[in-house]
Amino acid sequence: MSVDAAGEEGPSTLSLSSVVKEIQGFKDKFKREDFDSPSPFADLEKAAVLQECRAFSDAKVVTESPRRCSHLITKLLHIVTQGDAMSSSEVTDVFFGVTKLFQSTDASLRRMIYFFIKEVAETCNPDDIIIVTSSLTKDMNSNEDLFRANSIRVLSRMIDATMLGAIERYVKQAIVDKNAMVSSSALVAGLHLSKGSPDVVRRWVGEVQEALHSPSAMVQFHALALLYEIKSHDRLAISKMVTQLARGPISSPCAACLLIRYISSSLAGWRGESTASSVERAAYQYLELSLKDRSEAVIFEAAKALCSMPGADDRDLGPAVASLQLFLSSPKPPLRLAAMRALSRVSTARPAALVKCNDDMEALISDSNRSVATFAITTLLKTGSESSVDRLMKQISSFMTEISDDFKVVVVTAIRELCLKYPPKHQVLIGFLANFLREEGGFEFKSAIVDAIVVLMHAVADTKETSLFHLCEFIEDCEFTALSTQILHLVGSLGPATRAPARYIRFIYNRIILENSAIRAAAVSALAKFAVRVPALRSSIKVLLHSSLRDEDDEVRDRATLALRFLGGDLSSCMQRPDHESNLRSPTEEVSESCAVADAPHSTLSVDMLFKPLPLSFVELAGALRQYEKVHGADNEDAILSYSTLPIADAVASTKRVEVPSRSGLKPESNCTAFYKIPEIATLGPILRSTASAPLTESETEYVVSYVKHILEHHLVLEFSVMNTIQDQVLQDAREDAYNVAR
Repeated sequence: MSVDAAGEEGPSTLSLSSVVKEIQGFKDKFKREDFDSPSPFADLEKAAVLQECRAFSDAKVVTESPRRCSHLITKLLHIVTQGDAMSSSEVTDVFFGVTKLFQSTDASLRRMIYFFIKEVAETCNPDDIIIVTSSLTKDMNSNEDLFRANSIRVLSRMIDATMLGAIERYVKQAIVDKNAMVSSSALVAGLHLSKGSPDVVRRWVGEVQEALHSPSAMVQFHALALLYEIKSHDRLAISKMVTQLARGPISSPCAACLLIRYISSSLAGWRGESTASSVERAAYQYLELSLKDRSEAVIFEAAKALCSMPGADDRDLGPAVASLQLFLSSPKPPLRLAAMRALSRVSTARPAALVKCNDDMEALISDSNRSVATFAITTLLKTGSESSVDRLMKQISSFMTEISDDFKVVVVTAIRELCLKYPPKHQVLIGFLANFLREEGGFEFKSAIVDAIVVLMHAVADTKETSLFHLCEFIEDCEFTALSTQILHLVGSLGPATRAPARYIRFIYNRIILENSAIRAAAVSALAKFAVRVPALRSSIKVLLHSSLRDEDDEVRDRATLALRFLGGDLSSCMQRPDHESNLRSPTEEVSESCAVADAPHSTLSVDMLFKPLPLSFVELAGALRQYEKVHGADNEDAILSYSTLPIADAVASTKRVEVPSRSGLKPESNCTAFYKIPEIATLGPILRSTASAPLTESETEYVVSYVKHILEHHLVLEFSVMNTIQDQVLQDAREDAYNVAR
C-alpha cells in the first residue's frame, strides 16, 4: 500500500496549519496554568517552617529524603530573603539542625547546605558561626572535590583574622591543587580574605604564581586577579609583574583581558616617571601582539587599550583602528556596538585617524540596532569632511524618525559641533535642525535643538537672522512654555539689531493674543525692547502694548504699564471706560492713575530698567530694604529710595559659616562691612554672593587662617583672615599664595 493510499484510508490527515493550531492551543493552555498557579512560597509561616526543620535531627530523614531537606532549606532561604528576621535562639537551632545534614552525601543537598550557610552566616552572631565551622573544616579535607571547593568558599566568607591561621595551610595547598574547581575556589577565597587579612594573604605569593601557570583558563584568571591584589600596594612590583606577564603568553582569554586592563590602568599612573618608557615599550608590544589573538574579546580589549594609551599618535593607533574596523562588518551586534563605541571615543580627540573607517561606518547608519546606528552617525559627524555634510544630512533625515529622543539629543549635539567645525555649511545644518524643530518630539529634544541654534547664532554671525526666523516660526506652534519664553527673550535681545526688525513683531504679538500668561508677559517685555531700540516702530508698538493693559493676568498688566510708562505713553486715556462701567475700578486703573505722565522721551534709566538685570539678588534686595526701613522708617516720605541709597546687606550663605576660634575674645566683623572699608575694592560693585568661611589650617595651630570668596559681577575677591593665637609674637610681612584656593 502506498503512502497516499494509507493517508486516504486513515480517519484524518494532519496538515501544517492544524499542527500549528494544536501547538498554539497547548501553549495558551500552559500559559493560563502558569498564570493561575500560585507561588509555592506565598503563604509560608516562619513558625511552621521552623517546626518542619526539626526533621533535620532525624538521621533517617537526612539519609533517605535529601530532596525533602533541600526543599526545607529553600523555604528557610525564602523567609530570610523576605526580611522576616529570626531571633538568636531560632538561628542557633537552625544552625544546629543544618550541622546534622552533613551526614548526607547527596551532592544537591550538600550544595544547598553551603548556599544556606553562606547567605545566613553574614548576618548571624559570630558565636553561632562556630557551630558549623568544624563541619566545614572537615569537608575541606574531604576526598570529594565538590565538598572541598564549596567549603573553602563558605569559610572565606565566615572566618576572621584570628581563625584564618588554623586553615591557612589547607588553603595554600588548595591553591596548587590539580583540580581546577578546588584551585579556583581557593583563589576566590583569597580575594575575599585579602580585604580583612592582607598580611596573611601576601604570604601566598609563591602558590599564586604557580597557579598562574595552570592549564585551566578559570584558574589563570583568578590567580592573576589575586596576584594583582597582593602587589597593588607596591608600584614597582606591579611594573615587574606586568613586564614579566607581557613576555610570557597567557592562554586564558579572560586572564589576557584582565592583564590588558591592568596594563592600561598602570600606564596612566606611571606617566612621567623614569621607568615609564621601558614599561610602555613592553606594554605596547604586548598589546600589539594581542591584536592577533584568536579571541575576539582579547582583540577588542587590546584595541581599546591602545586607543586610550597616553601620548599615542596616529601611527600607534593604526593597528588598533584596523582591528576595530574589522569588527564593524561582524554579524554579531555586540561586536559592532563595542567597536563603534570605542571608535566614537577616539573620534573626539583624533578624528583624522578614523577617516579610513568612514565607508564602513556609513553602512551602519541603517543598522537594525539603533545604538550602533547612533554611534555611527555621531562618529561620522566628527570625522566627515566638509564635502560629505550634504550626503550625511540626507541619510540622517530618514534615521531620525526611527530613534528615541535620547538618541536624537546625541545627534543634535554632534551636528552642533560639526557646524562649529565647518561654518560655511551653516545653512544646511541650521535648516536640518529647524526642520526637526517642527516635528514631533519631547521637551529634552526640542530644548537641545534650541540650545544648539542659540550657540551657533553667537558663534557664526551669518546664522543670526535665519536662526531667529526659524525660532519665531517654532513658537507659533510650541507646546512648551519654557522654550517659548526663552525664544521671546532672545528675539527681544537680538531682533532689534537685525536688518528688518519689523518682521518679528507679528510673531511676538501673536503670542500676546494666543498664549498663556507666562508667554504673554515675555512677549510684552520683548515688544518693549523693540520699542526702545527701534524708534521707527515705537508708536506702533505702543498701540499694541495698550491692548495688554486690560489683560486678566497681573504680571502682563504690570509689564505693559511699566513699559508704557518708560516709553512715555498716556495710560489714563487708554484706560477710559463707558459710563456704565465708571463705577468699576480695576487694579490696573489704580496703577495707571498713579503712574500716568505726559509723553516724554525714554531716559537712560528707563533703558537700564528694561534691559539690565538687577544689580543685586532678590535675597540681598529684600535684606537691604529691611535695613532701609529700620533706618528711615516705613512712613518717611522725604527719604529717597534708589540703589545708591540702599544699605549693603550681607549675602546669605547656603551653608553655616565656620567660626574661626579666637583666643582674644574679639568677634570678627561682618565680611561685607570690612569689604567696603577698602576704597580700591569698594568701587568694584555690589557683592552678589559670599561663601562660607573655609579654614585653611587646623584650629589648634599657632596661626589660624581662613578665607571667604566674595563673588561680584565681573570680579572674584578672596578675603583672607590670619589670626595669631600667640600673645607675645607679632606677624609681619605676611603674604598669600592664592593659587590653590582659586583653583
